[in-house]
Amino acid sequence: MRESHKTIGKSVIRRDALGKVTGQTLYPGDRNQTDELWLKILFADRVHARVKSINTSRAKALPGVLDVLTAEDVPVNQYGLQVPDQPVLCGPNSNKKGGDIVRFVGDNVAVVIAESEEIAAKARDLIEVEYEELRPVTDPVEAMSGKAPQLHPNVQNNIAEYYRVRTGNTDDAWSQCNVIIEGVYQTPYQEHAYLQPEAGTAYLDNQGRITVHCAGQWTWEDQQQIAHALDVPPERVRVVYDAIGGAFGGREDMSVQIILALAVLRTFERYNNRRPVKIIWTRQESIIGHCKRHPMLLYAKWGAKSDGTLLAAETKIIADGGAYMYTSNKVLGNTTMTCNGPYHFPNVKTDAYVVYTNNIPGGAFRGFGGPQGHFAAEMQMNKLAEKLGMDPVELRLKNALDEDKLLPVGTTIPGGVSIKEVIRRTAWESNWAYSGQRGENNPDNPEPLPRFVKGHGFAAGYKNIGFSFGYQENSWAAVELRGKANIEEAVLRIAGADVGQGHHTAMAQIAAETLGINVEQVTLETSDTAFTQSSGSASASRLTFMAGNAVKEAAAFALHKWQNEERPAVAEATWLAPKTTPLHPETGYSVPNFAYGYVAQMVEVTVDTETGAITVDRVVCADDVGQAINPDQIVGQIEGCVVQAHGYAVLEDFRTEKGKILTPHFSTYLIPGVYDIPKRVDSIIVEDPHPNGPYGVRGMAEMPYLPYAPAVVSAVFDAIGIWFDEFPLTPERVLRGLGKVRSRV
Repeated sequence: MRESHKTIGKSVIRRDALGKVTGQTLYPGDRNQTDELWLKILFADRVHARVKSINTSRAKALPGVLDVLTAEDVPVNQYGLQVPDQPVLCGPNSNKKGGDIVRFVGDNVAVVIAESEEIAAKARDLIEVEYEELRPVTDPVEAMSGKAPQLHPNVQNNIAEYYRVRTGNTDDAWSQCNVIIEGVYQTPYQEHAYLQPEAGTAYLDNQGRITVHCAGQWTWEDQQQIAHALDVPPERVRVVYDAIGGAFGGREDMSVQIILALAVLRTFERYNNRRPVKIIWTRQESIIGHCKRHPMLLYAKWGAKSDGTLLAAETKIIADGGAYMYTSNKVLGNTTMTCNGPYHFPNVKTDAYVVYTNNIPGGAFRGFGGPQGHFAAEMQMNKLAEKLGMDPVELRLKNALDEDKLLPVGTTIPGGVSIKEVIRRTAWESNWAYSGQRGENNPDNPEPLPRFVKGHGFAAGYKNIGFSFGYQENSWAAVELRGKANIEEAVLRIAGADVGQGHHTAMAQIAAETLGINVEQVTLETSDTAFTQSSGSASASRLTFMAGNAVKEAAAFALHKWQNEERPAVAEATWLAPKTTPLHPETGYSVPNFAYGYVAQMVEVTVDTETGAITVDRVVCADDVGQAINPDQIVGQIEGCVVQAHGYAVLEDFRTEKGKILTPHFSTYLIPGVYDIPKRVDSIIVEDPHPNGPYGVRGMAEMPYLPYAPAVVSAVFDAIGIWFDEFPLTPERVLRGLGKVRSRV
């Protein structure tokens, strides 16, 4: 029987709710300071070029301009979350700092510091740059062929990362297969479309620290990268997060942080100027200047027995990493893990590549490589079910992973495996029924399709919780208890970013539960490197698990001191997760992750065969969260994730041509509005406690994303009898598919 909790499992009101709904909460762009200066960035607007010269004289001569910064002004002209392969500013090689090559249209070339945003923008347009155009490399297959220019030193064939998995012997297994399914799947870019574009302010605080107010996902990492680029000790840099208007992985990487800090440093050194600086990117600058979800090509071949038993899987993955690494190596690792779905194969061969090109960089985005891998896997599974004439749910249950079945990397899953439970719950709650025939929707039926046709599809998924592949996961928290006879206030200090998911509220609930006090007695001090250490990134569905353990441990330590009459009682804790290991370079053997989350979805659609429009009528989504800290927040996460995944699957069509971005505005890149989203989302919270999670917590912020696109595509197939191996399923793409079918009738 489950333990009874006082605060855990209760839908308490979010800490940030009142401020956000009343407009009192400050986002980075809302922070106005006395006598502030404005920054504007000159973007390269070149796909691949060498910067031969920069003339800033006209810009500097404009009244109201304080300075113009170029590559010569950057102490260490490189940065990057995984690999420091990106220049802060691209400039002529005469400065001997490197960075003379522009590798995508969003590379930064110069920064204007001026009295107003308008003056800064005008001065930016007066900067004269001479470029030598270089051959662009925009096709990842060509980029890795050995015939394309090398975009980074010492990176052979532009292959930024390669993973290889070998289990059993697929060559021998094919002869034992009664059914073989092959497919080539193409997944698209996706824009993060934050509520607020990149913005921030910076100044020297009263201790002389370069203080940057911004929106990110990991204050400690931002501090480290700023300090590296400025060549100053990290303690000279302070990073503070204001309210964060969405992140979804895209704010893991730098945008305006280093530029803000550089402007403060240079204006103080040169002019003894202590005026604060500010920048707000336009939506167009945001779309051009930051990373996107990686587009990928996935070649898949699956074999099974006639009873549905999976025998072999071969997959080749080519991910377009774009101009710089960002988190591409880690994203590729997740795609490598998920490209066979949450199913057991005795024979596996996987080759996964991420490739440098001159396209916009690929980076972290909710699901972090999992949506791409699951699209191929779940499409293969549904095609296999259709070929065998089996219920897709039964086929999944027959092959689903459990505690005893090995992953393709040769180890079992730790912490409990509930994939079968979420599949069953979804099927039950959705009244899933498999007919085996598509009736009037069968493409072999000579009768024309009616105007509106309904269909339903099913998909499932799993994904890591927490950093993986050998990184020693850790998270820090501190608790201070104040009062006399009784605890009157608990001050909780954490660095974890609340990017809209309600993290700070959940941490207050865990602290209150551990201390045996009301949640209202918990005061939060968050996301400021002046008094918090590293809680790790708000990514990988990890913060509730990792920071929750640190908060629980710190609260328990503080409570022990309090009970021993220590006033105030102060304690801190750094929680270390179980260790993981990297993929073996030849076999892929690994203990890749210490915890996982599980999800299944059923999607019902209506297809308008005259317009090609798809309406999603219902989504049933079951997620194993381990323990629901705040159920209302979890339902909000599921619904928000489904809506964002809906845009990815159906609507959002990010277009490029030879490295140029063709959809730099929301008038050309359409995101879901209220009339586009699914009509109904039924959220099912499954609670199978994780043995290492705080109060049994797992993590779920990314899980609903994973199966959505293949579930929608399979529902469309059920409706009109056509498989689509790429998306988004825009009306144009659906009509093209329908035209092909009708031409054969």
